[in-house]
Amino acid sequence: MISQIISGICGFIWTILIARYLGVNDYGILGFAISLTAILAITVDFGISTHIIRHVATDYDSAPKYLGNVIPLKLLFSIGTMFLTLIILILLKSNELTIIITLLFMIEGIIKSFIVLLNGSFQAFEEGKYQGIGNTLMNLILLAFILISIYTDLGIFGITISYLTANLIALIYTYHAFNKNITKPKFEFDKSFCKKIIIISLPFAATSILYSIYYSIDVVMLNQLVGDYATGIYNATYKLISILTLFYSVYAAVVYPVMSKMFKNDKKLLIITFEKSIKYLMLIIIPLTIAIMFYSTDIIQLIYGQEYNIAAAPLSILIWTISLLFVNGVCNMLLNASYKEVTITKIYAIAAVFNVVLNFFLIPYFSYNGAATATVLSDLLIMSIQLYVIYKLGYRVNKKLYTDLVKIILGSTVLGISLYFLNLNMWVALPVGIIIYFVIIYLFRLFDDDDKYVIKEILGKN
Repeated sequence: MISQIISGICGFIWTILIARYLGVNDYGILGFAISLTAILAITVDFGISTHIIRHVATDYDSAPKYLGNVIPLKLLFSIGTMFLTLIILILLKSNELTIIITLLFMIEGIIKSFIVLLNGSFQAFEEGKYQGIGNTLMNLILLAFILISIYTDLGIFGITISYLTANLIALIYTYHAFNKNITKPKFEFDKSFCKKIIIISLPFAATSILYSIYYSIDVVMLNQLVGDYATGIYNATYKLISILTLFYSVYAAVVYPVMSKMFKNDKKLLIITFEKSIKYLMLIIIPLTIAIMFYSTDIIQLIYGQEYNIAAAPLSILIWTISLLFVNGVCNMLLNASYKEVTITKIYAIAAVFNVVLNFFLIPYFSYNGAATATVLSDLLIMSIQLYVIYKLGYRVNKKLYTDLVKIILGSTVLGISLYFLNLNMWVALPVGIIIYFVIIYLFRLFDDDDKYVIKEILGKN
């Protein structure tokens, strides 16, 4: 959690600095490069990291063999990914600057893929501190390099090299920490074993590819259909959304391996974990979503300046994806832990097609607002299908969860109405809003005995 707070602060700072330094057009090129590589970088991993977390979490002794085979395998995939990226950029008729920046970000994506593999193994062994140290190291170094690049006026190339170098240093630390403190990979290239891993991981790979397409294709399509300026505006909004997802990332890193164990050992505890996850995440994110929607213009002006003023509109739309993402993420963890990865793949296939079709219709007419709307509607579709599938699988949540969610929504609505009528300055509204919401939580009795027990457990007082 400490590492994610540091990452969030660093990410917040460099998001502001890069956007202001590069300007809307170059920031649009950067956003296109990051989004395209996020889609294509999945071909480096093919879902293997997710499979390893689930498997190693239940069999620690298998880690050396798995990693010893997977690391060489991912190196081969990396070479193919670089060629694929170049071919796609040529087919898109990208200019020379965009091609160079995108290829450099693809190298950074490959490096990051190996970090994800090792971090997944840390999660499987429930040794999150090493992941936290590596994550903190990478973010602090990246922030320092970005500051140097801006101070020395190295432009978009300097920013790109900063990302690449910081991730490389983080990979060196992460690999060293894993070898020293967890276990050493037993390097070999067992073709039959690798083939088996690929086959098992394919559903995860398909889901990851569809997930990346789903969350990154809008930036790529904006760039191709409208241009760099609109992409820069949308990318500025999307970066703020990405920072807000950091809390969920650390939650998922802790809870997913545990849910995988619960599926085998205690399904009753698994569904309780699912219920509490949704309740606690919604308790935080829904009021935050409403507050950001109300003060979107103030937030954009504060962070990016007058040049990005029009980004307030897509932010007020796109912020709702955070609430939906948190619910969808918990559903994903439950289904993956229950070995229903093929089902998730099908869901995201439907959502990806739905999202692309919506973008084709909405972007030419509504630009970045159309892309934001398509994302929110697609998230609603995913949530609806996932909750239906979970119900059909026989997971029956306690009815009290529905009551708690209604209370949270009503409480957040009261908060929104209060902010509307009070019409306070953003800085005054922050403490006032927190006080109002805590009073609502108390009056609605949202914390029962189980919640109090969980809080005491976290604080080590049970």
